Amino acid sequence: MPRPVSEDKAASVADASAKNWVDRFAPAPLLPYLRLARADRPVGFFLLGLPCFWGVAFAGLSIGTPYPDPSLLLLFAIGAIAMRAAGCVYNDIVDRDIDAQVMRTRARPLPSGQVTVTAAAVFMLALCAVGLAVLLSLNSFSIWLGFGVIPIVALYPFVKRLSHWPQAVLGLAFNWGALVGWAAVLGGLGAAPALLYAGAVAWTIGYDTIYAHQDREDDELIGMKSTALRFGGSTKAWLTMFYGAAWLLIAGAGLLAEAGIVFLIGMGVAAAQLGWQVATLDIDDTDNCLARFRSNRDFGVIVFVAAVVDMGLASLA
Repeated sequence: MPRPVSEDKAASVADASAKNWVDRFAPAPLLPYLRLARADRPVGFFLLGLPCFWGVAFAGLSIGTPYPDPSLLLLFAIGAIAMRAAGCVYNDIVDRDIDAQVMRTRARPLPSGQVTVTAAAVFMLALCAVGLAVLLSLNSFSIWLGFGVIPIVALYPFVKRLSHWPQAVLGLAFNWGALVGWAAVLGGLGAAPALLYAGAVAWTIGYDTIYAHQDREDDELIGMKSTALRFGGSTKAWLTMFYGAAWLLIAGAGLLAEAGIVFLIGMGVAAAQLGWQVATLDIDDTDNCLARFRSNRDFGVIVFVAAVVDMGLASLA
């Protein structure tokens, strides 16, 4: 039986903001499900949704539209909310015994007993139905492309048991929307979306390594693997490499999509944001790691805004 929520309502999950809207306003019966969906930590929605937005915007750049298709952006926003939540529920079902052994995750709804596995599975299927409805509203190429990510998503939570590179598999899964976003506009793929996707994967390896440093000691004790453990004290050098590759690939994708000087100026700002993360990172300070991880929402927004402003100005030329 799930434990009543009232006794846990005041205790936020460790990496959620103390003033998040879920803990402040959600009715008690919904609270564990919203926490299970990570609604109390919305940064993940941005990290999943922004690559979709990039794909839509970069495709628009390549054909000279004045702005990204608002209807597509809305669909991808809904899809990102639903599928990010579904992915979190799936991961928590698979990892519930591991999460119970990690300080940061032991208060999550499944390991703490607030939600049963059956209830979590039903909730996940409902979220997947929303994501499927969004996918089926796209063109046929995008639909089949969207289904292609399922094996990667299914594999992800098991990788940390076998390899130090679960962050790479997360990158492959989390940025699939960059490909689907492009395809939703143009009905196919090409060199530009391939570069965009590769750059986004490198970006994710970087930011999720920062995130994984929060659990480094617990992961080592229980035998889980991560790039945080693999890189260790050399993390800043590795981040410089992955963030540098991400910047070059994303900028290259923009140039292939016919972006102009305004986009490149925006990418300069984005480079400064990534540089700040690396320069100020303290891998032994969990609050510092969490703040730098969350700041990647800013990087994603900068890239998107740079593309959109470039589209608009190009249309006026």
